[in-house]
Amino acid sequence: MQQILAITWLTWKAAFRFRLFWVIVALLLICVVGLPLLLKDDGTARGFTQIILTYTLATISTLLGLSTLWLACGTLARDIEECQIQMVAVKPVARWQIWMGKWLGLVTLNASLLAISGAGVFALMQYRAARLPPEQLTALRNEVLVARESARPDDVSGEIQREAERRLQERLRSSPVAQVDLPEVRRQIVELVKAEYQVVPPGFLRMWEIKIPRPEELRTRPLQLRIKFNAANGDTMGTFTGLWQIGVPGQTPVHRLDPMSLAAETFHEFAIPAGLYDETGLLTITFVNANEIALLFPLDEGMEVLFPVGTFGGNFARGLGVIFCWMVLLATLGLTASSFLSFPVASFVSLSALLITLSSGTMASAVAEGTIAGWNAEKGTKGYTPLDELVIPAFKATLGVINLAKSFSPIDFLSTGRSITWGQLGMAITQIILVLGGILAVIGIAVFHRRELATAQGNQ
Repeated sequence: MQQILAITWLTWKAAFRFRLFWVIVALLLICVVGLPLLLKDDGTARGFTQIILTYTLATISTLLGLSTLWLACGTLARDIEECQIQMVAVKPVARWQIWMGKWLGLVTLNASLLAISGAGVFALMQYRAARLPPEQLTALRNEVLVARESARPDDVSGEIQREAERRLQERLRSSPVAQVDLPEVRRQIVELVKAEYQVVPPGFLRMWEIKIPRPEELRTRPLQLRIKFNAANGDTMGTFTGLWQIGVPGQTPVHRLDPMSLAAETFHEFAIPAGLYDETGLLTITFVNANEIALLFPLDEGMEVLFPVGTFGGNFARGLGVIFCWMVLLATLGLTASSFLSFPVASFVSLSALLITLSSGTMASAVAEGTIAGWNAEKGTKGYTPLDELVIPAFKATLGVINLAKSFSPIDFLSTGRSITWGQLGMAITQIILVLGGILAVIGIAVFHRRELATAQGNQ
């Protein structure tokens, strides 16, 4: 380790010599302090805190990511181009030790910068929370500055499939369908059955039963109900009246919420009293549609109950841990690129990989549609190009790799008070650092080990 630590120290010295460390620290602190002064919110403490967490952490991640790529590409490529690496390579230091020393220097540098900026964000949250009135502070600590898990209604996808298959067989007995049209008919029947599970017609009520885990432990703790619905007429601008009842008369305590005016296609979250479920932890939620149009509650995100499982401090630290995994991967990517490319080319390749990752939403849409041509609005059909046979499988493979790193979203979790578990952090370390980072590191070390440094310098 002595050789590796020596290279690590040289990497740190280079960062201080070029004043990169202090510049990034200054930029990060400006973001932490300055962004809250520029951002506008909905006027509530909850909304303001969510915006601060979202934008400050996103900005910190962006700054650290770009600086990590720049430094990772430059620290090795420039040493080779300026003949400095030859002075190190002739000493009793193996090539892999040089590479790992550079990598460890970048990783520890990122850890320090992320710790400084993260501590600034956490201190800002606590400072602003302490200045709130007691009732707002309580709501904030129950909804945002907390670690919460969620409970949802039982999965009914199996019931939907069975009912859809039954109706399909009835349809085939009464009116046979061509084999080529069978998949589309099946899909339409599944969507029809699914809609029946989601739709609440005007003047009707709908009940959800949600099993609360650890009911005795949570019986005295307040819960939050998080809902989302769509209007059958597609209206996204108007509001709709919601009548809610929590509990079952004669079986559990009952709480009726005041009539609410709620917007469609928007998440709404409101507190409900503790202890409204039965002895087994079964919580019953009833909604009455007092509107003139049907409302649709999506099965995947239409209804859930949130309950506290930990503190904001531990959750915030685990969230920073996931962001740190991203920074480690970017450091590995930059070093691998600079192992066989010049500084400008390595920077271009690394930034291109980052841009591809950020544009994964476009690739996901193309994969879902099965074509890069998009939807033909005039004909009402999907487009098609000969390239689809090649591009769509490539997009699927690329998304599979990207999702190993991008499937973890600590910023969204923290801004909504969701719990980031130790298991999720462990999965992030495994998938991002050990799997993706490990593959890149092996490639980078192998290429750097076989590279002719003097010949490479002579060809510059």
